[in-house]
Amino acid sequence: MVIYMDEVAIVAGQDTQPVIEDPAAVIAPRKPAARSAPKWETDARDRVRTAVRRFSKPLADLVARDANEGDTRLLVTDFLCEGLGYDKYEDLTTEYQVKGEFADYGVRIDRQLTAFIEVKRCATKLNAKHLRQVEMYAVNEGVEWMVLTNGQVWQVYHLTAGLPVVIDLALEVDLLGDGGPAHKGDALFPLSKEAFKRRVIDDLWRAKAATSPKSLASVLLSDAVLESARKELRRQTSHNIDAKELGRLLQTTVLRDSL
Repeated sequence: MVIYMDEVAIVAGQDTQPVIEDPAAVIAPRKPAARSAPKWETDARDRVRTAVRRFSKPLADLVARDANEGDTRLLVTDFLCEGLGYDKYEDLTTEYQVKGEFADYGVRIDRQLTAFIEVKRCATKLNAKHLRQVEMYAVNEGVEWMVLTNGQVWQVYHLTAGLPVVIDLALEVDLLGDGGPAHKGDALFPLSKEAFKRRVIDDLWRAKAATSPKSLASVLLSDAVLESARKELRRQTSHNIDAKELGRLLQTTVLRDSL
């Protein structure tokens, strides 16, 4: 007698198993297809990488001849447009006036002012004074993103309003530093128009802020961590230190440069 169950023939009285033509198909399940990046991201990354490669020689020539700020700004404008995807006429406003001062660039995304860019001559080392300058523009206009560049080094800062304001470095890329065009292009990708519009840089900033020395120090000095550290120290050394005293010692020795 033959009984049909789920399209498999079972013959009564026989230990019959369904025939599997390819046992490997059962042993090795099919791997899921890898997720690919959206086309806008792929295109933007490729464009930034190409620009890093293309502008490396002109940039090196500017540095070699100690070009002035005006010449540096010409290169920065081209890189912003050709590399980072900003429209020269729609997205960028040069000499943006802020209470009698002038920022080198105001950046608009969908007509909304989103960032200020301050350009220094290519041989100038970016410093805290330059940051305070662009910070003033951002505070007065209620803008949260600031960019400092000398053409070679690009620094992007986030400003959190308050008293006092909080400034976090979100990214820094040296176009003439170590690493190839792909590495530098990917590092600078969050500053591209497409990524900036989709707030990709926000995730980068939050990750940087969460793992900053100040943030990590705050975690290490929390009550829960200090209590665990006190117990572990007692287990290892038999010394029973007070948690508050342990916190004070950590602040004045191990963590003094992070606070």
